[in-house]
Amino acid sequence: MERRTIQPRPDWQRTVEEQGVVFPLTRYPDGSLRPYWDESAYYAFPPAEVEALEEVVEELHTMCLAAAGHIVEEDRFAELGITDRRLAGLVARSWHRRDELPSLYGRFDLCYDGTGPAKMLEYNADTPTSLVEAASAQWFWMEDRFPGADQWNSLHERLVTAWRRQAPLLPPGPVHFVHSEGDELGEDLMTVAYLRETAEQAGLDTEALAIEAIGWDRLSGRFVDERLRFVRSCFKLYPWEWLATDRFGPQVLDTLDNGGGTGTTCWIEPAWKMLLSNKALLAVLWDLYPGHPNLLPSYLDGPRELAASGGYVAKPLLGREGAGVTLHEPGGRAVLRDEPCCYQRLAPLPDFDGNRTVLGAWVVEGEAAGLGIRESAGPVTDEYARFLPHVIL
Repeated sequence: MERRTIQPRPDWQRTVEEQGVVFPLTRYPDGSLRPYWDESAYYAFPPAEVEALEEVVEELHTMCLAAAGHIVEEDRFAELGITDRRLAGLVARSWHRRDELPSLYGRFDLCYDGTGPAKMLEYNADTPTSLVEAASAQWFWMEDRFPGADQWNSLHERLVTAWRRQAPLLPPGPVHFVHSEGDELGEDLMTVAYLRETAEQAGLDTEALAIEAIGWDRLSGRFVDERLRFVRSCFKLYPWEWLATDRFGPQVLDTLDNGGGTGTTCWIEPAWKMLLSNKALLAVLWDLYPGHPNLLPSYLDGPRELAASGGYVAKPLLGREGAGVTLHEPGGRAVLRDEPCCYQRLAPLPDFDGNRTVLGAWVVEGEAAGLGIRESAGPVTDEYARFLPHVIL
C-alpha cells in the first residue's frame, strides 16, 4: 500500500460533478474552500494485498452476523441503548425474518497501513455514505489515468444484481428512495439518487421522496407519498434510531408490527441492521472473539486495562462522522463518559505524508465489493475528510 502524488486531470471538478459527486469542494467553518474529492494523490495496492483484505472483510461480516444473533438470543438490547421492549421485539422479529427482508449494503471502516492485520474500527450497515465516489467516480478516474489497470471495485454491478435478486421480496408498487431535506451538503441526496439508479437498472419502478414529505393516512393505517400513494417499499438514508423515535416513530413501529399484513412498509435497510450500526457491536464482538487479529479490545463499562496500556478511544454508540469521539493516550486516567459509549483500544490511523488514512471496505449482500479511502489532517476521520481514489498495480 503506497500513497503516490499525481497531477489532477484538467477540469477535474466538472468531471466528477457530472459523475454524481455533487460537492467536490466544500467549506471549512471559516468559509475557506477545501477539496472533498482529491485526485492530487492516489493509493496503489498489489493484488495479493487486496485479496487478503477481501477475505478479512468477509470474515468480519460473518462475525458481525453471529454477534447480531447473539444479541438477540441473549437479549442484550439494553447494552445497545434499545430499552423500549416493543422496539427490541420488533428488531428481534426482523432478525429472525432476515431471509425474507431485502438488505443491500454496508461499509467497514478499517485501520490498515499495508503491514500487519487490518483492524476493524466500526461497521456502518444502516446508512453508509461515500458510495458514489467509491463506486463511480474513482472507477472513471482509473480509466482516465491508468487504462488497463484494476481496482477493488465491483460495487455497481453487485448493487444492480442485488436489487434484481431481491426484487421478489418487495411488495407491489414503486420503491420510494428517501433522503432528508436537512442534508445541506447534498451527500445523502447523491447517495440515494445513485442507489435509485442501480435499482432502475435492475428493472425496478422507483420514486424519489423527501422523508419530510411522507404522510400518514389514518384511515388506511399507511404511510403515503405526496400523491397519496402507499409507501409499501422504502429505501431510506435515515438512521433507524431517528426513524423509530421521531414524531411518527409509533407509526413506523406499527408498520413493522404485523408481519407482512395490511399496512406493512418494507424498510430498506431492515430494522435488524440496527444491531450492526451500533458501536456496542464492537464490545460484543470482543466478547465473542477475544484476541482476534482483526479486532480491537472494546468494552462498554469503561476502558479497563486500555487506560494504562495502549490508550483508548471513547465512541458514542450512535455517533457519525467522528462526532463525539475522544482520544485518550496510554498512561492517562480512565475517564467514564456520562453518555453510553464504547471504549475501544486506540489504533492511531496510519500517517502517509502527514495524512491520516482510513479504509472504507464495502459489502454488498454479505460479499466484499469495493474500497473507498478517506484522509484527514487529524487523528479522527471527521466531516472534513477527503476522498482519494486507488488502483491495483
